[in-house]
Amino acid sequence: MKFLLLLIVIAAVIWLARGARGRVAQKPPPPRVPLPEDMVACAECGVHLPRSEALPGRGGVFCTSEHRDAFERAHP
Repeated sequence: MKFLLLLIVIAAVIWLARGARGRVAQKPPPPRVPLPEDMVACAECGVHLPRSEALPGRGGVFCTSEHRDAFERAHP
């Protein structure tokens, strides 16, 4: 009887240990942090904005199409 009880306790400990190890392995990955981006200044007004949002033009980069058009009209 003692042997059977000892066997049940050992089996329960192994079962719990395997379950805990599986839960730790399934932890979600940490969130990704976006990388910093280069900032550029609008050639018309000087406002700084991320390079990916800037509009290219003949005189540099611009914050809006209106500023690009105004700069290109003023500097033919």
